[in-house]
Amino acid sequence: MPRAVFLDRDGVLIEDVDLLVREHQIQLLPGVPAALQQLKAAGFRLVVVSNQTVVARGLATELDVRRLQAAVAQAIVARGGPDLDGFYFCPHHPNATLPAYRIDCPCRKPRPGLLRQAALDGQLELSASFMVGDRLTDVAAGKRAGCRTIWLRTGQHLAPLIQTAEPLEPNLVPNFTCDTLAAAARWIHEAP
Repeated sequence: MPRAVFLDRDGVLIEDVDLLVREHQIQLLPGVPAALQQLKAAGFRLVVVSNQTVVARGLATELDVRRLQAAVAQAIVARGGPDLDGFYFCPHHPNATLPAYRIDCPCRKPRPGLLRQAALDGQLELSASFMVGDRLTDVAAGKRAGCRTIWLRTGQHLAPLIQTAEPLEPNLVPNFTCDTLAAAARWIHEAP
């Protein structure tokens, strides 16, 4: 079965601007296209998994989020990176402004629903896959899905925890911690 690198979007692929709702806010992080190319060349599927509370807050629609992700994907390719293999996002939030999105869902990280759905759709082997994120909720989702995890220190790693429906494990530790996606790609390439 194919293996994947699951990637949080904001703070991993692009600058985390808190509430991304406009295309002009998209800024690729340094080295992202080359790191993704290295992972793709090593045979990994590249799947973005992202909480998108802008939908739950009424700041963007689900279609807007998909359009913004298409712009991110185009920016990656325009700078020499590969095509991404998938994009999964959770529009829900426990305290959503819009009642339709105020649900306790299995897809909002730290829960592993996005990774499991992507694995089901792409017939991916979760135990041979990796989750890369800049928040502990990304690490928790990856661990719960059975992936090895990488915590990027790109700024939001020090931010307060996002609001979740359940607490994180108190002794949560990623398999690897680094400062860039390039360093994460090197570690993944060398991992047994």
